[in-house]
Amino acid sequence: MEKLLIVDDNQDIRQQLKWGLNQDFQVLLAGDAREAMSCFKRERPTVVVLDLGLPPHPDSSIEGFRCLEEMLAANPAVKVIMLTGNNERENALRAVRTGAFDFYAKPPVLSELKVIISRAFHLANIDEQNLGMTEQEGAVPGEHWGMIGSCPDMQAVYTTIRKVASSNAPILITGESGTGKELVASAIHEASLRRRGPFVPINCGAIPENLLESELFGHEKGAFTGAHVAVQGKLSYAQRGTLFLDEIGELPVNLQVKLLRFLQEGTIQRVGGREEITIDTRTICATNVDIEKAIAEGRFREDLYYRIGVITIKLPPLRERGDDVVAVADKFLKLYAKENKKKVNRFSPAGIAFLKRHDWPGNVRELRNRVQRAVIMCEGAAIGPLDLGCDHEPVAAAEKPRDQLSLREAREKMEREMILAAIERQSGNILKAAEDLGVSRPTLYDLMRKLSLHQG
Repeated sequence: MEKLLIVDDNQDIRQQLKWGLNQDFQVLLAGDAREAMSCFKRERPTVVVLDLGLPPHPDSSIEGFRCLEEMLAANPAVKVIMLTGNNERENALRAVRTGAFDFYAKPPVLSELKVIISRAFHLANIDEQNLGMTEQEGAVPGEHWGMIGSCPDMQAVYTTIRKVASSNAPILITGESGTGKELVASAIHEASLRRRGPFVPINCGAIPENLLESELFGHEKGAFTGAHVAVQGKLSYAQRGTLFLDEIGELPVNLQVKLLRFLQEGTIQRVGGREEITIDTRTICATNVDIEKAIAEGRFREDLYYRIGVITIKLPPLRERGDDVVAVADKFLKLYAKENKKKVNRFSPAGIAFLKRHDWPGNVRELRNRVQRAVIMCEGAAIGPLDLGCDHEPVAAAEKPRDQLSLREAREKMEREMILAAIERQSGNILKAAEDLGVSRPTLYDLMRKLSLHQG
């Protein structure tokens, strides 16, 4: 049977839940954080029901959050359901942002809690199957949901995707243009229970402001000139699926109010309509602008920011991902070589050096464009820096101008400057200069001889 750990300092609640759940799960019990972590590390339960208030601070959330964080650190895949008081909604949302699977207000109603627990086990099994399939079928090392990268920042992104996919919490993806924000949103959708529903992307910065409201919410017949028929908006198309709002920072303030109302109430009104339409969709937003700066400048509503960013995923720029750039470029090379029936199959050493040296201001989008062009234009089997758009062939290392000092030269230069400065401070007195430098007089004389410094 699957293991379920219940952590609560109230013995009556522990026994009640064990009695009601024992036929379906192997129920483990703990009354405080220390006992809970000991059991957690020993038994490795798949799902945990965790009380937010635990001894020695049962009236605060300190121990509950500490226990939650320790469990997630030990096993990021665990599904933790937080038990909270009716007046602890902010703490409950904080727990979800920290990585909890869901929350439930006390006192627990067994039938309702059982549904949440069963769903947690179901999604944990799906996560395990998906991870197994990725490991078996992934032809490219470090590839997850079409994304390639093994650097620590990308590993953190993959972990977060697995954690948040099973919930309905709004997600905000941040990062520079071209870092792959839509790819992350698509991965969350594909790993979620909504994957059989539609994934509907919309770029808020690419649609004229006078059309954007109708594009999002739809319009009724006759709502404005040219509205000959009623039209559904993208929110309606995303019913039982996922709506991806790219460049949310470009959304006009008047539409921010309407979007906030939808996120709070789950209903919309079409342009020109009065009917309340219920929409069941998950919203994922993305931006490459500094939202906090936009809030300070009055261009973005603070309440909407907190609503869309219950969980935030930050994508690193390509220039900070180390050797990932070569792995990603190699994937694009294979893709476009096959597509264009070219025999090019690798990057030259100079080409790899360029990939690592370039700053990639356009990130993965720029890399893809350059590799596609290089495959088409390359006449040999290996792609070099000129094929990738470098404006000159790099000079061989032996021929490079010596525009910087070697380590030894830099050290000798610093020693020379410090010794001369000390001698000048002490008016030529070598003994005092040696004391000033923290060395003996013979050592200072040896250094002066080595550096060809002669006392005047």
